Amino acid sequence: MDATAALAPETKLSQLLALLRRPEGTTLAEMCAATGWQAHSVRGAMAGTLKRKGHVIASQKLEDVRRYRIEVVS
Repeated sequence: MDATAALAPETKLSQLLALLRRPEGTTLAEMCAATGWQAHSVRGAMAGTLKRKGHVIASQKLEDVRRYRIEVVS
C-alpha cells in the first residue's frame, strides 16, 4: 500500500466493500449502521455503483436473515 492510499479518507462505498468482503458477508442493517444510509440507498449502491464497478454481489437467506457478500469470480 502506498502512502497516498494510507492517508485517503474512508468513503461510505469503501465501508460497504469492506463489509461485503467479509467471509460471512453482511446484513442490510449492518450496512445501514456503518454508512448512516437508509436501506434503499444501500441497495441502490449495491445494484448500481458496485455492480457497475464489476463486483458480483450474492445474497443468501440464512435463519430468516438475508446476508450479502461479494462473490469471488475466478
